[in-house]
Amino acid sequence: MDPALYAGRRARLAARMKHGIAVIPTAPERVRNRDAHYPYRYDSYFYYLTGFREPDAVLVVVAGEESRSVLFCREKNEEREIWDGFRHGPEGARTAFGFDDAHPIGKLDELMPELISNQPAVHCHLGADPAWDGRLMSWLNEVRARVRAGVSAPQTISDVHVVVDEMRLIKDSTEIALMRRAAEISSAAHRRAMHTARPGVAEHAIEAELLHEFRRNGAQAPAYTPIVASGAHACVLHYVENNGVLKDGDLLLIDAGCELDGYASDITRTFPVSGRFSGPQRDLYELVLAAQAAAIEHIKPGNRWIVPHEAAVKVLAQGFIDFGLLSGSLEQALETESYKKFYMHRTGHWLGLDVHDVGDYKTDGEWRELAPGMLLTVEPGCYVRRADDVPQHYAGIGIRIEDDALVTEDGCEIITSGAPKALSEIEALMRPGDD
Repeated sequence: MDPALYAGRRARLAARMKHGIAVIPTAPERVRNRDAHYPYRYDSYFYYLTGFREPDAVLVVVAGEESRSVLFCREKNEEREIWDGFRHGPEGARTAFGFDDAHPIGKLDELMPELISNQPAVHCHLGADPAWDGRLMSWLNEVRARVRAGVSAPQTISDVHVVVDEMRLIKDSTEIALMRRAAEISSAAHRRAMHTARPGVAEHAIEAELLHEFRRNGAQAPAYTPIVASGAHACVLHYVENNGVLKDGDLLLIDAGCELDGYASDITRTFPVSGRFSGPQRDLYELVLAAQAAAIEHIKPGNRWIVPHEAAVKVLAQGFIDFGLLSGSLEQALETESYKKFYMHRTGHWLGLDVHDVGDYKTDGEWRELAPGMLLTVEPGCYVRRADDVPQHYAGIGIRIEDDALVTEDGCEIITSGAPKALSEIEALMRPGDD
């Protein structure tokens, strides 16, 4: 962890704010039940600007001719550290993370009115946590009560996330390196799943293999609840029960990625439980793979966000017509959006500290242009739910193929290519005795 990296981000935030004060808390700890807590995960905005992973912390950035950053965090406490582990404490955190000043979190209510006084604006995030909103308003009201003493209160309250979202949208070299490593770990987990899958194995057993591979390679957690969906379960987009049993002749759709030092990976692969695709499965798989290739071809600087999606949709819609899933012309399918019966989601999303990462998809009413350093998923799919009006040899087949794409100067780099997706590669990997 390089404190200069985070100090530089805070300085960039202050420069973009121009004036005023930003107040950004980390995420609170959450009780699961009685004395058990959910595993702690820091707030992504707070972590992006600090690198600090402890709970009960607040970042304050003061903009101006000489910007400065202040951290409020837990004090050193030998007894609590025996139970809960190491704490940096204010002075340790100030030194280790490059803050200009640091205070105990217990002094937050006492010192915040002083920090807010005479500032023209407060940059924060209202609406996410009513308790935090109330606390912030109490500081503002305390400052307003001092106006007759010559103290001025902020006249503007703005959303700090608008500024930080734009910063987070373009990844720096440190972030890209972390995301490449997360992609490598997740790719290895998908290969492990292909080796392990066979008829009679439970979906949750495959999930366990994924989690084992994540953790043994240093990832702290899955980036989201893994989807391990066999057979018709794959037609449920967010299927997470993972309580079925793999059957001979079925496909297995796995959507799973790890989180490494806060950064997400996101991969989906679909492959045959038996090790070989049937004819109908092969038809639809090759269609989805072709749609993904069409989308990837259009991921490059200057193209708008929607262009890769439109390219994938055209391929899928034509395929649905060719295979008898839809009737009419391609133009009709696109105009009426009849293809959404079998493909109902977008082809991708931003990826970073959050698996569905921050950043507007439109600016000034226009789809955003792609630029080097952006990282997005590319994930077309085909979901043929059982119904009387679909060809029965395709019924119950769900396929999605998802990769993570880094926009480069002249195109894009697929950082998840370590997970096989060509039919021949998958069948070779799953052949008994092969590695």
